[in-house]
Amino acid sequence: MNGQRIGASLRALRRRGGLRQEDVARPAGVSRSTVARIEGGDVSGITVGALTAVFEAVGARVEIRPLWRGAAMDRLLDEGHARLSGQTLKLLLGWGWDTQVEVSFAHYGERGSIDILAWHAPSRTLLVVEIKSELGSVEGLLRPLDVKARLAGGIAAERFGCRAAQVCSMVVLPENARARRQVARHAAVLDIALPHRSREVRRWLRAPVGALRGLWFLSSSREAGATRNPSAIRRVRVDAKGR
Repeated sequence: MNGQRIGASLRALRRRGGLRQEDVARPAGVSRSTVARIEGGDVSGITVGALTAVFEAVGARVEIRPLWRGAAMDRLLDEGHARLSGQTLKLLLGWGWDTQVEVSFAHYGERGSIDILAWHAPSRTLLVVEIKSELGSVEGLLRPLDVKARLAGGIAAERFGCRAAQVCSMVVLPENARARRQVARHAAVLDIALPHRSREVRRWLRAPVGALRGLWFLSSSREAGATRNPSAIRRVRVDAKGR
């Protein structure tokens, strides 16, 4: 973490807004000396929460990105994401869903990509799937997911010609203690935003009746035998039209 750059950035933003250090400290819930310390480039011992609050007070946000062996960290994260995505696709296909991966969109300034867009023809259900190898920011998860779910019906109708009776959404996380701790830490928000959990999600995916806003902890070992007919697993379809 480059403390000098962080400090210089905070100072420049504060001055640009015509704010005193006290004006930043008050809404951030920290002391003026903490703001001065950060501006001086000393971020040792400053919590991520305090750093985030201070930058929010000047209209900015903080993203912490670990660096490791050049681009090796990105490759490592991509491996986890790809593995989780592959497991999800295998199960969806085995349960009768047609899928599209990495469906990009641009709609009046809203841009992004849907990890998996799945279509269940018998129930005319469209499912937006977000794959996360790490939970990270809850706001950074839920806000984009809401946009994708809101736009998914139009995207599917335009590209694939399928008219959905309902659009549902699901986040897939790896089944491990870390992921469960991350979810538990934000339970107050996630229990409302994504109330359905793994057992309900699996039951719904086999027979999608009613709405789903789910969070699925996917275990490769436990889910490996989830499809009753392994021969039914097909390659990913590129046509999401109803059969």
